[in-house]
Amino acid sequence: MCECLRRNTILATIPLALLGGCQSAPEPQDMARTNLQTAPADLQLICANAAAGSAGVDSTKILPTSSRQIDATSYGVDLDAGGRKFTCVIDNNGTVRSVGPA
Repeated sequence: MCECLRRNTILATIPLALLGGCQSAPEPQDMARTNLQTAPADLQLICANAAAGSAGVDSTKILPTSSRQIDATSYGVDLDAGGRKFTCVIDNNGTVRSVGPA
């Protein structure tokens, strides 16, 4: 009885596995990241440290939530400081241009 149940379970999952293999990759214009350039991780961490001072919390409590390239030399980084939102603008050299509440 147990062997029959196990066999039926295996047979029931085979069509699901086959369907999962039939999906094709999305077209490039339909992908989530087609035009956005995110800030490098080291610049995001520098922004998190800068926001920690403004927020009055430990930098380990600051999480970068998103980032984007603003122009050829600078990035905008959105941060979450324990529920408080901050925005940081930083250049390619790691110089924080501004940081403040969002």
